[in-house]
Amino acid sequence: MSYRQQLTPEDKLTPEEKLADAKKLLGLPRIVVICGSTRFMTEMNEADLRETEAGKIVVKPGCDMKSPHELWSDPVEAEALKVRLGDLHRAKIRLADEVLVVGDYVGDSTRAEIAYARSLGRPVRFTHPEVDPDA
Repeated sequence: MSYRQQLTPEDKLTPEEKLADAKKLLGLPRIVVICGSTRFMTEMNEADLRETEAGKIVVKPGCDMKSPHELWSDPVEAEALKVRLGDLHRAKIRLADEVLVVGDYVGDSTRAEIAYARSLGRPVRFTHPEVDPDA
């Protein structure tokens, strides 16, 4: 951009503001990301069903590494996958409009996801509000 060009209001928007504007222009429903321990996959699937029925786009963990699978049978590969899945889940949180924490237990990973979501200004709901680390 040359010094003579003026910044438009769009140029001054943060990437997050541009994403929010794009979602509005596209008429997208609210996006909710489900967080929690994968020990609660059954509850996550139920939450997915209920949030979808309520008209929301739902994203959630796609891998349950607590269940055996060839993709994470090698411990070294499993650790690398765990890191990639963590990065992917944080991207889901950035994409989402809100977070739903499922289950009656919050471990270190979920606690970090909650803190990350709140640092981005995302509202966080709980199926079990008593496990909110900030309550």
